[in-house]
Amino acid sequence: MTTQAERLPETAAADGVKAKQSLGSRLVERVSGGLISVFLVLVGLFWLVPTIGLLISSLRTPQDLAATGWWKVFTEPSQMTFDSYDKLLHNSDITGSIVNTVLITVPATVLVIVIGALAGYAFAWMEFPGRDWWFMGVVGLLVVPVQVALIPIAELFGKLGLFGNIFGVILFHTGFGLPFAVFLLRNFFAEIPRELLEAARLDGAGELRLFARVVMPLGAPAIASLGIFQFLWVWNDMLIALVFTDADSQPITVALQTQMRAFADNVDVLAPGAFISMVIPLLVFFAFQRQFVSGVMAGAVK
Repeated sequence: MTTQAERLPETAAADGVKAKQSLGSRLVERVSGGLISVFLVLVGLFWLVPTIGLLISSLRTPQDLAATGWWKVFTEPSQMTFDSYDKLLHNSDITGSIVNTVLITVPATVLVIVIGALAGYAFAWMEFPGRDWWFMGVVGLLVVPVQVALIPIAELFGKLGLFGNIFGVILFHTGFGLPFAVFLLRNFFAEIPRELLEAARLDGAGELRLFARVVMPLGAPAIASLGIFQFLWVWNDMLIALVFTDADSQPITVALQTQMRAFADNVDVLAPGAFISMVIPLLVFFAFQRQFVSGVMAGAVK
C-alpha cells in the first residue's frame, strides 16, 4: 500500500510536468481560438483586394476610372455599369481569344492527365527492360527550362507546319507537362497496396481494366491535383503563346497584351477581359478544391 510520503515525489513530478506544459497549452489555446481565425480572415480579405479592385474597375466607365480610384464606387454606386462587358462581347479579338484559350487549355490538360496516368502506372507496376533508367530520364526532364527549348522547337514546328496554330501550342504544353505528371502519378500509384492489384488480377482483370477500374479511382485525388496545376499553367501562360501563336490562334493573355494602347485608353476592354481571364481559373480551383486538398494531403502522408 502506497503511503503519503511515497506519493509526494510522484505528485511533485506531475505538478512539474503540468507547469512545463501550461505555457504551451496556453499558446495552443490562443492560436486555436477565435482571434487567430479573425486574423486569417483579414489576411484572406487583404489578398482579395486586387481581385475586388479589378472587378469594380471592370464595372466603371473609362471616365470614372481616370478621375478617381475604384474605391470611390462605395460612396457612388451609380458609377457601376455593364457597358464595358457589353463592349467586350462585341470585341471579336477578345471573344475569339477566349475560345482559343479553351481550345488550348482543355486538350493540353486532358492529354497530360491521360498520358501521364498511363505512363505513371507503367512505371509503377509493369515490368519492362530499363524501366528505372527510363523513369530517371523522365525525372531529369523536369530541370529543362522552357526557354531553352523555344528556338529549337520553333524551328521544328516551322518545318512540320505547326508554327502559328493551336495544335502546336497544345503539343508544346503537353510535352513540357508530362515529366511532372509522370513523376507525380507514378509515385502516387506506387503506394497502392500490391495485394489489391493481385486480387483484381486473380479475378481476371487485365492491365487496362485494372488501370481503369482500380488505379484510376484510387488515384483520383492526385489526378485532380495534377489537372488543376496543368490547367492553371496553360491558361495563364503568355510566353509560349506569344512565340507559337499568330493573330488567329492567340489566347486571352496575348490578346489582352495586344489590346494595350498609349495611356491605356482602352481600359474599358482590358479590365473586364483581365477579370474574365482570372476568374475562370479561380472557378476551376474552387470546383475541385476538395480533390486538390485530398491529393496534396495524401502525397504529404505518403
